[in-house]
Amino acid sequence: MIRYPALIDGDEGAYGVVFPDIPGVGAMGDTVDEALLNAEDTLRDYAIEAEKDGEALAEPSPFQAIETPKGSQLTSIPLIRTSGKSVRAGLTLDEGVAEFIDTEAHRRGMTRKAYITWMARRIAAMGG
Repeated sequence: MIRYPALIDGDEGAYGVVFPDIPGVGAMGDTVDEALLNAEDTLRDYAIEAEKDGEALAEPSPFQAIETPKGSQLTSIPLIRTSGKSVRAGLTLDEGVAEFIDTEAHRRGMTRKAYITWMARRIAAMGG
């Protein structure tokens, strides 16, 4: 998986993420989490459009090469390509973990599948 360095900055209620290697590509969000998830979507959209146009994707710079302006934080955003095709992934979970997933999914108005997908994207965005 390719990870792109990204800079996040802002204040409560208005956060922005930019990709130093991809001028003009960025995302916003009311929270840091929302801005990071939106940045992941924006990065995927960038890759789709670049490939449609026959352009090569920008090469991610090493983290050490990125200058971090005052007030910004350096992070990385994974390029997660979605195919739109579902695959069956048989899982056996601890009963307590499954209960947690179901409770959180319900609290967020999500299906179990949507919540697990969301969790995986969040962990990937955090660099996990």
